[in-house]
Amino acid sequence: MSLAKRTLGKTGLEVSCLGLGTVKIGRNQEVKYPRGFSLPSDEEVSALISQAKELGINFLDTAPAYGSSEQRLGRLLKERQDWIICSKVGEEFAEGKSYFDFSAEHTQRSIERSLRDIGTDYLDIVLIHSDGQDAKILESSDCLETLLRLKEKGLIRAVGMSTKTVEGGMKAADLLDLVMVTYNPSMQDDAIVIDHACELQKGVLVKKALNSGHDCIAGDANKNPVGTNLTERNLRFALDKEGVTSVIVGTINPKHLLENVETIQ
Repeated sequence: MSLAKRTLGKTGLEVSCLGLGTVKIGRNQEVKYPRGFSLPSDEEVSALISQAKELGINFLDTAPAYGSSEQRLGRLLKERQDWIICSKVGEEFAEGKSYFDFSAEHTQRSIERSLRDIGTDYLDIVLIHSDGQDAKILESSDCLETLLRLKEKGLIRAVGMSTKTVEGGMKAADLLDLVMVTYNPSMQDDAIVIDHACELQKGVLVKKALNSGHDCIAGDANKNPVGTNLTERNLRFALDKEGVTSVIVGTINPKHLLENVETIQ
């Protein structure tokens, strides 16, 4: 089994159309999933990564704000050259709470820490992890300038933003190599951002395609008509949108991972 790969805008990076989000391997506090979960063991994480690779996934999405995710990937990820790794800057998670810092100093330290924790000398993609003030971050902080300088040094291959507003998404598409947006049948405001990025030949990553799992819970007759495979519906909804490069889905369940891949073959 092999997933289709798509070119990420003008970056030259070829990424699987389904990426594996890794928040659940490192953090289970203050997350917005409908059900609680325990962090998997190292053995379980290793098996999940191996399974993902066998299924044709080459794209891993992580972040400093995902608890121990980056450190665990650094310990457990084999053959780093076979993977496209996306990390982030701006959001930190400590003592059960998130905080944000988009200063040049913090951005520099964050990248150096991610490189060290993951055990790599470059990051394929770095996204600015927005606090909701997308445009202000791009216009008024030193974050973007710092990332572009690190890109020139070869530490980063592509720079983007995980956005939370349409205005910010449009600006990110103008300025950056790629943009990450929320897009699912329940949340379609960012369709205009995807269209704009597509026109500019910029990469587009989709987060929350499954609405953090909320669209895929049985029992709601309005959301879940009888006979509807909601995971398939949502994944195809995102992947069939022109301009979308890859959909990031976070799971630690091997069965769900297999089903996600099978549903879009």
